[in-house]
Amino acid sequence: MPAERPRCLAIAGPTASGKSAASMVIAQRWPVEIISVDSALVYRGMDIGTAKPSPAELAQVPHHLIDTTDPLQAYSAAGFVADATRLIGEIQARGRTPLLVGGTMLYFKALMQGLNTMPRADAAVRQAIEARAAQLGWPALHAELARVDPVTAARLFPNDSQRIQRALEVFELSGQPISAFQTGPDETTPGSPLAPGALLSLEPQDRTWLHARIAQRFDAMLAAGFLDEVRALRTRGDLHPDLPSMRCVGYRQAWEALDAADPPSTQQLAELRDRGIFATRQLAKRQITWLRSMPERVVVPCDAPDALAQVLQWAGRWLGAPTGGHA
Repeated sequence: MPAERPRCLAIAGPTASGKSAASMVIAQRWPVEIISVDSALVYRGMDIGTAKPSPAELAQVPHHLIDTTDPLQAYSAAGFVADATRLIGEIQARGRTPLLVGGTMLYFKALMQGLNTMPRADAAVRQAIEARAAQLGWPALHAELARVDPVTAARLFPNDSQRIQRALEVFELSGQPISAFQTGPDETTPGSPLAPGALLSLEPQDRTWLHARIAQRFDAMLAAGFLDEVRALRTRGDLHPDLPSMRCVGYRQAWEALDAADPPSTQQLAELRDRGIFATRQLAKRQITWLRSMPERVVVPCDAPDALAQVLQWAGRWLGAPTGGHA
């Protein structure tokens, strides 16, 4: 165990890899507070489709950055870094260890490497932008850019795909318009709060195991009333499918299904299920690609029979003998 208590620990992994369960077994044994590293869990009213922790879990251990943002608002990587940095200090001041848990790899990267300079091209983010363009068209993405960076959008033609893509990429990576980087001064990047080895990554040895978990989770969400949740969001009247919140995996597919027919037919429900599971698999693939670019991580196979035991062993190396968590 290190001589000093770690500034914070982190658990990352693709969707459905068991991150929440791993964090809860740690919280039952050591005094930690959980900081969510998830771009969807910040949104209020989006509970079922985001697999948000249950009220019992939220009551058992302090959680942060959950239900902090209205779905009409955007939440950026820059906002996460500011919030997480503040929370890390507050949790430490209480004598507890911050435990960062989630699957939004862009947030981890921003926290660990900073956002002081214009982000370099990122294949995963570009792929997601290109997928939206293929579905909606570049003029629609130009209109999206106009909402977040009107200065840049005003000087670009609606079909200038290369420059629109880059401007959206910079905004999604940094939370700031590209025009701000072109005119504003650089800032000093703070050091990473994570020491080498303090980031644990839950990664499957067998992708079919993860695919089965993803399908089971999506089926459970549908059974729990996911479509009713999306209906409630639609009835607000101020949300639309191009918002970052509604682009979350599952929500876009459900929104489109309800656009086609409400209630959907049996065949349409089956198609929604297939599209939702496929989109979630693609998300998991991108998450694993991000993780493999982080050499400082410690990998635990999430499909190993003793995965939770390995998680506890890793936590014990940092936190020492269990102290009873929040009991």
